[in-house]
Amino acid sequence: MPKRFIIPQGYQSRLDLVETQLAIKAAKDIFEKELANALNLIRVSAPLFVRPSSGLNDNLNGVERPVQFDVKDLPEDVQVVQSLAKWKRLALYRYGIAPGHGLYTDMNAIRRDETLDSLHSIYVDQWDWELVINREDRTLEFLYSLVKKIVKALTRTQYRLCQIFPQLDEFLTDDVTFITTQELEDRYPDLQPFERECEIAKEHGTVFISQIGRPLKSGKPHDGRAPDYDDWNLNGDIIVWNPVIQQAFEISSMGIRVDENSLAEQLKMAGCEDRRELMFHKMLLEGKLPLTAGGGVGQSRICMLLLQKAHIGEVQVSEWPDDMVETCAQNGIILL
Repeated sequence: MPKRFIIPQGYQSRLDLVETQLAIKAAKDIFEKELANALNLIRVSAPLFVRPSSGLNDNLNGVERPVQFDVKDLPEDVQVVQSLAKWKRLALYRYGIAPGHGLYTDMNAIRRDETLDSLHSIYVDQWDWELVINREDRTLEFLYSLVKKIVKALTRTQYRLCQIFPQLDEFLTDDVTFITTQELEDRYPDLQPFERECEIAKEHGTVFISQIGRPLKSGKPHDGRAPDYDDWNLNGDIIVWNPVIQQAFEISSMGIRVDENSLAEQLKMAGCEDRRELMFHKMLLEGKLPLTAGGGVGQSRICMLLLQKAHIGEVQVSEWPDDMVETCAQNGIILL
């Protein structure tokens, strides 16, 4: 079984199957409105697939293989999106959206190389959002202010959901602890990155771990990040302590996006300077695209957390190994 396949001792779902479906709908509806209001966003339609030559698809950690297929009437293959970080920035340019305003969309993806466990599925569903900012906003302080707004949207959703389903508990607070990846490594030098996340989340509840992508003093980055969307000095993950599975639980990856200078630097560091010739990268290097901040918030992750489920397959329909399905059923974890 995968390392993060967890069977909580004595687990029993607080909601039956019908209640679960109703709670999924409620949680998504409430959080979507809270997020849009908090960050001043409008909803837009987004693609399920893009052409590789556009440079719009994301490389995530740089090793995941996108799902690619041919289309009868197109001259080249298309790829299922892995996220919409770059597409959203181009959309903001096309729509002419002003600073202080932004957009969000429902992003659906297939990540074929995901390791399947209690938290990870090959099917990804998230709210992808992007906000136009001014150059003076490209600071950690501004990034942290966005984090606080997202966490507040989450706790407001939790409160309203618990009113509808009183069998659920309120366990999240508005308090957020901010720490850089280097500070985290310095605090726990003998632990692996995920183990560090578990320690800090267990201690503080909700944490924003910033500056992901660059090598640390140990010579290794905390985690991988593609070089062409987040500025590695101005990004991070929102992590909470999940009381059901008793470990750190990532709900959002976000950041202030690269400008022309940080893009050029990070492409060189990653050995990806060939991307400079792609449409998106050319426009960015020429200063044509707006400065933005953005991220993704996992829809099934939010539902799993707030509905206090033990497996992400309890709140989304996907495919799982037969032995995992059987083990879950034996332990009261009913996958949809």
